[in-house]
Amino acid sequence: MIQPSSSDLNHQAKSDLRRRLISARQSIPPQLWKQKSDRICAHLLNWSYFRQCRIVLAYTSFRQEPDLSPLTAHHPHWGLPRCVDKKQLTWHYWSNQSKWPLRKGAYGIIEPHPRSPQVDLSLVDLILVPAVACDVRGYRLGYGGGYYDRLLSQPPWHSIPTVGIVFEYARLPTLPKDVWDKPLAGVCSESGLFLGET
Repeated sequence: MIQPSSSDLNHQAKSDLRRRLISARQSIPPQLWKQKSDRICAHLLNWSYFRQCRIVLAYTSFRQEPDLSPLTAHHPHWGLPRCVDKKQLTWHYWSNQSKWPLRKGAYGIIEPHPRSPQVDLSLVDLILVPAVACDVRGYRLGYGGGYYDRLLSQPPWHSIPTVGIVFEYARLPTLPKDVWDKPLAGVCSESGLFLGET
C-alpha cells in the first residue's frame, strides 16, 4: 500500500483546519465581529510604523474576515488587490476620493476597478495580509489558492513588512506547514499586534 507523502498529509490537514476555522468565523455575531474588527484597527492605528507608511496594501473583507475599512479614514493611501486570470493579484491604488468605484470580482470579492491606477511598488511600506489563521511564529494558513504565497516569494516583495490579520481564535500555537511556507513579519488580532524578531 502506498503511504501518503508528508505534503499530502499537510494538504489534508490544512484543508480540514481551513474548513473549521472559516465556519467558526462566519458564525461570529455581527455586533461582536464589528467590535473585534474595530479593536484590530485600533492596534494598527497605535503602531507608529503604520502611521508613517506611504502606501499600505490591504484587502476588502470577505466571508467575515476582519474589517479594516475604518482605517481608510485615518490613512489616505491604499492599495487593494484584483484577481487576474486565477493566478495572480494586481494591486490598484484606492482612496476615499477615488473616481473608480470598487466592484464585485469573479469570486464575489469586492475589488478595484480594472481601470484604476496600479500601485507603484516602490512606495509600498506595509502589507496587511488576509488569512484563515496564523500561528504565533507568523506562519499563515490561506485559502488554498496560493495567491499570496506566489506574490510574497518574488524578490521585489521580500523587503516589505507583512502582517497577518486574524481574529484571536485563529492565532494558533502552530500550523501545518510546507517547506516553501515563509513566516509573516507579524500578526494582528483583537488581542494585540504581535511582531516577530525579524
